Amino acid sequence: MRFLHLGTPWVQGSMKISQPNEIHLEYVQRMMAWLLVADLDQVHRLQAMQLGLGAASLTKFCYLQLGMATTAVELNPQVIDTCRRWFSLPQDSANLHVLLADAADIASGDTWRGKVDALQVDLYDQEAACPALDSEAFYANCQKLLTAQGCMTVNLYGRHSSLETSMQRIAKAFGKEALWAFKPTSAGNTIVLAFRTPRAWDKGALLTQAQTIQTRWSLPAVNWLRELAPVHL
Repeated sequence: MRFLHLGTPWVQGSMKISQPNEIHLEYVQRMMAWLLVADLDQVHRLQAMQLGLGAASLTKFCYLQLGMATTAVELNPQVIDTCRRWFSLPQDSANLHVLLADAADIASGDTWRGKVDALQVDLYDQEAACPALDSEAFYANCQKLLTAQGCMTVNLYGRHSSLETSMQRIAKAFGKEALWAFKPTSAGNTIVLAFRTPRAWDKGALLTQAQTIQTRWSLPAVNWLRELAPVHL
């Protein structure tokens, strides 16, 4: 295993050296739960965006495993350099772009508005005490980045964070009926799914979809359904 730290004990990401393009951390796997409502035969035609590169697990999985056009946004140039040197992040290509930029600027700008199908938000500083961007205005901007069928997955974590407050802010931006959430992981990470267009919770259809995901890719999608449910605020 190889772990990414930003000068503190807090783990910012990791990679199994023998399987550099797999996702092994539970909370990062759950960031892929938008697949439960995607047309799996058309995933390669979709646009993914990560706000916060971390150890590039999501970026590599979307680009290399799913064949998606993928854009990652990272504020710290050392993180990008480290991912390229130590975490098997490929160089930019026609379908992969790693942007040195502020996620707040990307979210509030017009360039990506209405173009992102899978938006994955995992923004923390070196102390990982609370999300770096967690305002209602930020989440409203994220909502505007999504296509009509798009989904945002966000990691909520930190000793100084408030899960309830963050959920309320996301609900105000997306609507209360548009949120699903996982139970917290053993490490304390809560992954929330927020849909541009609210989705029906159909257990049978979701189980069939989860089984297909698990067969095609190394993701424990069937187990997700034991921990995931619509949010009632």
